[in-house]
Amino acid sequence: MSIPRYIEHITFERKYSTHTQLAYSRDLQSFQQFCQETFEEQDIDQLPYTIIRSWIIALVDQGKSNRTVNRKISVLRSYYNFLLRTEIITVSPLRKHMPLKETKKVHIPFSEKEMAALLEGNHFEDSYKGVLQKTIIELLYSTGMRRAELIALKSSDVSFDTATLRVLGKRNKERLIPILSSLATTLQEYQKLAEQNSAFEYNSFFIQSEKGGKVSENFVYKTVNDYIGIVSTKVKRSPHMLRHSFATHLLNKGADLNAVKELLGHASLAATQVYTHTSIDKMKKVYAQAHPRGTEK
Repeated sequence: MSIPRYIEHITFERKYSTHTQLAYSRDLQSFQQFCQETFEEQDIDQLPYTIIRSWIIALVDQGKSNRTVNRKISVLRSYYNFLLRTEIITVSPLRKHMPLKETKKVHIPFSEKEMAALLEGNHFEDSYKGVLQKTIIELLYSTGMRRAELIALKSSDVSFDTATLRVLGKRNKERLIPILSSLATTLQEYQKLAEQNSAFEYNSFFIQSEKGGKVSENFVYKTVNDYIGIVSTKVKRSPHMLRHSFATHLLNKGADLNAVKELLGHASLAATQVYTHTSIDKMKKVYAQAHPRGTEK
């Protein structure tokens, strides 16, 4: 069985994140367990498609969404493609598989008004924790960085001289993000307070917990979810939605799609284009105002 070799491949050659490595490993082990328990198959390298189809049916029966099932099959497809490249198999059992149809979810970003109400209002405690939480939210919204990127941000990655942040993204791809003047003020105020904390670790992570060291993923998520809930009734209130809002607000203001792609650290424009649908109303308004036959004058 080649699962360990495949995990080494995505770790050291493809340089997938630790989170992705664990997710892929869990999906493959789950499939392997299904094959053992249902068909007494120990080796998943050489399997007919009928067994994979049975797994798909079992997942659907468990209440898994089509999106989740497709993601798991995508992992399996990647695994079999690896076996093809390494000549362990000659034909992938998924060569003719068609993904399940998905209902596209449209997540509504937070409005500019909502974000202004949160960041300009008196919502945060006058304490280290309060300043930390405001800094986390403003940093995510003003840069579009991912939660994992924020947590991993080092003090040496923040340059007030050049007004830039050096961010290490997926697959160890580095990018520079400009620091807005309003964000610079927030970061400097936070840094000054953090350095007064006896638990603060110098030359370490920029965003640090009250006890020192990097903050947890759960703390960042809960911070965003709780505070956004003060100004918004939207159900989806995650750090990713701040990234979504960042991209949408830039595009609404006329930012170039390629520029937004670089700021987000996307590998291709296709990943960035998912944010353009929320700008349709804005484009319609601009079109109606600019075109000679438009009605909004």
